[in-house]
Amino acid sequence: MAEIKKVILKNGSVRYRTVVDAGRDENGKRIQITITKDTKKEVLAERSRIQHQRGAGALIAPSKVTLGEWLDEWLEFKRRDVEETTIRTYRMALVHVTDRLGHVRLQELTEDQVKDCIDDIVANGRRKGGEAGTRLAVSTADGILTRLKEALGRAVVRKLIATSPAQYVRVSLADKKTDKRERPKARPWTVPEVQRFIGGIERDRLYAPLLLSLMGLRPAEVVGLRWSDIDLKLATLEMTNTRTMIGNVKVLEKDAKTAAGERVLPLPSRALDALKRFKALQAREKLAAGEGYSDSPYVVVDRLGIPRNTRHLREHAYRLMRELEMRRVRLYDARHSCLTYLANAGVPDHILAAWAGHTNASFTKRKYVRPDVEDLRAAATAWDSFHGGDQKAPV
Repeated sequence: MAEIKKVILKNGSVRYRTVVDAGRDENGKRIQITITKDTKKEVLAERSRIQHQRGAGALIAPSKVTLGEWLDEWLEFKRRDVEETTIRTYRMALVHVTDRLGHVRLQELTEDQVKDCIDDIVANGRRKGGEAGTRLAVSTADGILTRLKEALGRAVVRKLIATSPAQYVRVSLADKKTDKRERPKARPWTVPEVQRFIGGIERDRLYAPLLLSLMGLRPAEVVGLRWSDIDLKLATLEMTNTRTMIGNVKVLEKDAKTAAGERVLPLPSRALDALKRFKALQAREKLAAGEGYSDSPYVVVDRLGIPRNTRHLREHAYRLMRELEMRRVRLYDARHSCLTYLANAGVPDHILAAWAGHTNASFTKRKYVRPDVEDLRAAATAWDSFHGGDQKAPV
């Protein structure tokens, strides 16, 4: 056991100091903690505390790592579990935190600092798509806070900090109410709107791919489809490949988002007929273009065989919405309309989740099934019966 040394400082005051062995770090390097106190009794008490915590496996060794440095390390750790596009999303979210608190030592970070950071992000966090420095959507701030909590939770596991200072932080109720009032959520199309759009684009060249988007496939799944994934005789579609975008510029091809995303779907008759016509059209386009045609395995290509990406498909859909004088919605949000329709039609939850490519049926119902007022008409009719609506009021 290291001795306790008496130390006389320049101003003449006396301190007592010792060194405690705190084990080794993840790289095998020895960790030693220096204790300096006013009295020997305080030194002994602190040494005893450290040794007890080390024996119990609860010792948090002093560290100069900043929050910004730890977030970078955590992002590298997450590369083992998530796609590069997801890492990019995480990094873009956490830059808000790094800008404000990245310089703070991880072990000195407080709950109040995290709370103030989130409040400021909501109030002034907007960077683009509008006036910089204005309010950021609460949903975006929630996502940032979720990532921060996950990173700090990992720091607890690694015994860099004892508890997470973000554990009980929430976006304030006042901010949520302001956001709800000033930033109403865009509603997915209703079933009649989806049907109107389908009817209006029947003669469009990309009718078949858009129809697939309107039967619950993600845009990245649609543009990732290859003709080899489709069996026109058996009327099935195998979903194993996606082509997503990084920064709306670079195309990243990868397998399905999750194991549940790798699925085989039966093709509805309208989608099957549309795909047959689209394949025949592409054959004619190839013949007309001759050597100028680029052979590609993908279903969604232009007239010269060049693959289209999610941005192309989205912009094409927006143009059609303008021409049909329909309100603009994201193609991805068409999944909400599709899955709500299937749920209202009585499709069982586990089938609904399998169609959407989800593992958890309750997640599918919670996130994607959004009944609108027309979906509730049957409930109103039921109330009429309950209230005796068919009976005449007594005179």
